[in-house]
Amino acid sequence: MEKSQAPASALLAVGASQPIREIAQPKSIGPLLYQNPINLRIRPTEKKALSIGVIGYGYWGPNIVRNFHLQELSQVSLVCDRRPEALAKVAKAYPEIEVTTDPLQVLRSPDIDIVAVVTPVWTHFDLAKAALENGKHVFVEKPFTSTSEQAEELIELAERKNLKIMVDHTFLFTGAVRKIKQLIDAGELGDIYYYDTMRVNLGMFQHDVNVIWDLAPHDLSIMDYLLSNKPEAIVATGQKHINGVEDVAFITIYYSKKLIAHVNVNWLSPVKVRTTLVGGGKKMLIWNDLESDEKIKIYDRGVRMNTREGVYDLLVSYRSGDMWAPQIESTEALKLELGYFNECILEDKTPINDGHAGLRIVKVLQAADQSLRSRGAEVLI
Repeated sequence: MEKSQAPASALLAVGASQPIREIAQPKSIGPLLYQNPINLRIRPTEKKALSIGVIGYGYWGPNIVRNFHLQELSQVSLVCDRRPEALAKVAKAYPEIEVTTDPLQVLRSPDIDIVAVVTPVWTHFDLAKAALENGKHVFVEKPFTSTSEQAEELIELAERKNLKIMVDHTFLFTGAVRKIKQLIDAGELGDIYYYDTMRVNLGMFQHDVNVIWDLAPHDLSIMDYLLSNKPEAIVATGQKHINGVEDVAFITIYYSKKLIAHVNVNWLSPVKVRTTLVGGGKKMLIWNDLESDEKIKIYDRGVRMNTREGVYDLLVSYRSGDMWAPQIESTEALKLELGYFNECILEDKTPINDGHAGLRIVKVLQAADQSLRSRGAEVLI
């Protein structure tokens, strides 16, 4: 595959994690970044196993820097952001870390092992491709890319260069999701009939993506991890009210073996809700991620259908047993995720949330967008 230089427009959008509405158009900041780059090095530090370069220090970037820097197997060496005030915060919190407004310094540095791309989704492809072409492993904020074609190109490039990609599906590393995975794999719930989840709150409004691309990747990545069934078709409906993109949406996913899933995402809810209901043939489960205690409750309840002699004689029996709340590990998910990525690189293992996992989510997002444009028409996956 012929290599090409990543477009400057993507390389300039490094104020990644701040709300999209605050991000200026890249073309308006290009001259500032490339004519007057800020480079600040306070003092060198001892190099650990893996050196990390982070592009984007907005909303989520500080969490990435903190958790990578505190790992035993890695340390952050360089942080890039287009805003001097963001870099001032880095210098104050981590005087040992070098900072810059020029993303090319991160992408081309011979000392960087991993590039963390914590920027708007439309910049992910160009930044990740440039990092891979320069021999860096890549950690990418969700969603992976804007299109499945972009995701496939990055996967092929990483495999050709024997490099790792991890997509930031942080929820896979929460104690709650790992416990649910354990219960499903052990057969505690029986065959899964339905998966119903709600992720709603008031804001934060985005301008370059709709609410599906903003919020649904969390739930779609969890479902991809938990459910062995394969998605077959999707129906999505939604509406635009505030800023020209859908701010309320409802997604229905049809899986093999009669499993059905429903995802409700919304920027216009008066309250914040993070609730998931999983129904199985043996037991049912409720996960409330906003609960401090008893995040997961398992109900030994269900129904059973029996027939007797006679064509129309159908009996329904109900089972109502105990409810119990398992203990959930409370270690910070992002800390576990980034430590796991370090181990995958050093031990040459494939992450569970690799580029292929990211591609599967992008395909569902694209199908949802297609259905949305057709006012809820079914789209095969």
